[in-house]
Amino acid sequence: MENSMIRHLILAFSVTASMMVPFQAVAAPLGELSRGVGFVNPALYLQQKGPTLAPFAQIRFCLQNPGDCEVGSSAAIVTLTSEKNAELQRVNRAVNGAIIPVNDRSGTMGDVWQADVSAGDCEDFALTKRRKLMSLGWPATALRIAVARTREGEGHAVLVVKTSDGDLVLDNRTSRIRPFRQAGLSWIKIQSGENPRLWFAL
Repeated sequence: MENSMIRHLILAFSVTASMMVPFQAVAAPLGELSRGVGFVNPALYLQQKGPTLAPFAQIRFCLQNPGDCEVGSSAAIVTLTSEKNAELQRVNRAVNGAIIPVNDRSGTMGDVWQADVSAGDCEDFALTKRRKLMSLGWPATALRIAVARTREGEGHAVLVVKTSDGDLVLDNRTSRIRPFRQAGLSWIKIQSGENPRLWFAL
């Protein structure tokens, strides 16, 4: 009964938070999101469809970690200089090497999303990378968690970074950072850049 009440409260919070953000603030055309970057080729970026439900574990994560889920003013595209690329590579390798991969599903709570852990599963890697990049000055609006399926059909979560070179995927299964089309994933949904509590189908 208690777990059921918690779930209802969290879902109610998610719906309320979504209604507080004007839809046009999260659905601007890509051309309007690329100021200062120059021409942007839409084919280099994941194309969002309509709004969809956020993962339940992510709703709970935002309730417990509001600083990771703050609403941004506008989406950003990071100009991928050699220095920025090197920094991205360092963070990806460091987090992949620091976290022991384990399935952290709990019998009572289900999947648990966490950041800055010593052991965790795919979304914990992605959340930790996002938080570390934010601490280095990367705009939160360019750092989005995405949910997909692997070639084996398993559910998977990764960090997608919006850069001048396109959407790049930071995956805990590899130290290589790849464009989204080369990540070997079937995309399901992704966070809004402006409001991490909102998700879009892919």
